[in-house]
Amino acid sequence: MPTANPPSRLHAALLLVGMSFCAVIAVANPQFDAPYYGHLQKNQKTWITEDKDISKRLAQLEERHGKKPNIIYILGDDIGWGEVGWQAGGKVLGQPTPNLDRMAHEGMRFWSAYAEPSCTASRIALNTGRHPVRTGVTSVLWPGTTPGLPASEVTIASLLKNAGYHTAMWGKWHMGEMKEQAPENHGYDYAYYGLYNGAPFLWVDALQNYKGDVVRGTSYAYDFPGEEQYTEEFGEHFRLRGLLRGEAGKGRRETSPINGKSMDEFEAESIDEIISWTKAKAESDNPFFVYWATYAHQVAGSPMESRFDKGVDYVNNNAVQLTQHDKHIGKLLEHLEETGIADNTLVVWYSDNGPMYGFYPNTNYSWLRGGKFDVYEGGVRVPASAWWPGVIEPGQDPLDILHITDLYTTAARIAGVMGDIPDDRIIDGLDQTALLLNGEDSGRRHYMFHYAGQKLGALRINDKMKAVFHDISGGGIPKMDLFNVRRDPGEKFGQIYPHLWLVAPMQEMIGSHMGLTKKFPHRVNQWQQRSEVDSDY
Repeated sequence: MPTANPPSRLHAALLLVGMSFCAVIAVANPQFDAPYYGHLQKNQKTWITEDKDISKRLAQLEERHGKKPNIIYILGDDIGWGEVGWQAGGKVLGQPTPNLDRMAHEGMRFWSAYAEPSCTASRIALNTGRHPVRTGVTSVLWPGTTPGLPASEVTIASLLKNAGYHTAMWGKWHMGEMKEQAPENHGYDYAYYGLYNGAPFLWVDALQNYKGDVVRGTSYAYDFPGEEQYTEEFGEHFRLRGLLRGEAGKGRRETSPINGKSMDEFEAESIDEIISWTKAKAESDNPFFVYWATYAHQVAGSPMESRFDKGVDYVNNNAVQLTQHDKHIGKLLEHLEETGIADNTLVVWYSDNGPMYGFYPNTNYSWLRGGKFDVYEGGVRVPASAWWPGVIEPGQDPLDILHITDLYTTAARIAGVMGDIPDDRIIDGLDQTALLLNGEDSGRRHYMFHYAGQKLGALRINDKMKAVFHDISGGGIPKMDLFNVRRDPGEKFGQIYPHLWLVAPMQEMIGSHMGLTKKFPHRVNQWQQRSEVDSDY
């Protein structure tokens, strides 16, 4: 495939020109992926005009409130496209979501929002603005593993903290359990979190189930030997850590153990802390940033507070947890309104990937083909919405493409720290502030790469065409399926021959994308030899 260098990054400076009302000068700009620059060059005149207006509106907001906007990012877990009410899910699937629906209808409903195909990957993407393959983290992390978020990655929390933001996170970290990978060491002033996905919360209940007077069916993790024997057999670093509290500069400490009940309680405790923390920070002269990586929804827990609500499929733990989470969303929105900071607070709700069907019927769902770990739409196309009263016009439902990496760059733009994004690495996230403020057809993304671990799995071009790549052997026609996902969102009719006209343009895009990695190679994030067990728990 041919390789190509991106056009001069002076084009990117033109965007900052519109933001700052100054002449073109040499400034540090993020290094975006190569295919972006051609689209930038075609649209720079329109975008400069848009960005001047956006800068003016953000400046007026800052003058009115006396500080930059607050930002709250909420990341759901394994919630498939079509699961929430506004996407023909909700009570139809036995999980009413009136508060998520309210948030979406009072703001912006994204019909073409995309994430990475797995949970660790999407967390890396949101926090760094980069495809995980660039960071060296290409697989889901499990207890006892050493790879994770490299210390050299600059998170959105670090950027905003350096700009004066108060920063905090709650929920599922899942980006490494070593000290240097912890949230309190990556820009978060405060963090209350679990290291793992939902699976270990389920494992630890297995032995207790069989020790009970009455065995409640067959445990999913029926061969898990119990925490003590697990640690004794495999080593101390495989001990399942409980929930952790961390503070920047003070390390972290372990609090409650993990199990199905503690996960439900953790969710309830998290929303109470978020409300308390944001209420206190609202009195500050500085804005705040919250990253809430909720565990909703998982298999392990089934909160009693929501289990037998009207219309809830109580057999499905995922449905019960999403119902619980929806109530927490309602509490958060009411709190922001009652505190008087809603009109200076951007709230974005996003799922991390599609459904995991392995635990059916205790599982989630998607109307689309595939699920978690797939690059088909069911794995990467997710529900998402944004709410910002008085700033985002209500009732919008754009089809513009949004990728989870875009949340990084958009937050940097809103906070006024685009110039602080490091330029010694490729940033995949694009600034989508124009989409939020101006609505449909104002998005800045015209392509999207989907990775399956280290492998390039799919390429989206424009608002409808998508190629899903298969193993290549021998010569001849490339082995891929080509879909028009506008016409065929379920990806039922993949045909290459009617779309051969697209092969060469795709090869050129992939060539420029891969070619840029010669200058900015992917990090190598391998297993480390543990010299000692973390001592700050």
